[in-house]
Amino acid sequence: MTVEPRAALDRLIAALEAHHHAVATRRSDDDPAVDDAYDVLADAYEVYEDSLATVFGEVTPFYLADEIDDDDDDDDEDEDLDDIDFDDDLDDIEENADEEERQPAQQR
Repeated sequence: MTVEPRAALDRLIAALEAHHHAVATRRSDDDPAVDDAYDVLADAYEVYEDSLATVFGEVTPFYLADEIDDDDDDDDEDEDLDDIDFDDDLDDIEENADEEERQPAQQR
């Protein structure tokens, strides 16, 4: 079932306004009203994007980031850092600095 793009846009605008209101009247850092408004906004955006694509063959310049689990992300970063040999990088930097110091000022 395809939603009319104009109706989807109206729903998106309402979701944006509701999200703004939830953020502006937040009662705490983890206010569930903000989370709920976020979810409604994301859903409204996806419906609008789908209706534009279906009816007009167009898309918006926006995308929803995939939700990630912060714990998993931290593990991935740690693994990436394990692959880096910081000592070799530091040696290269020091070597380049020594070479520049030995060159006459005209050649720099």
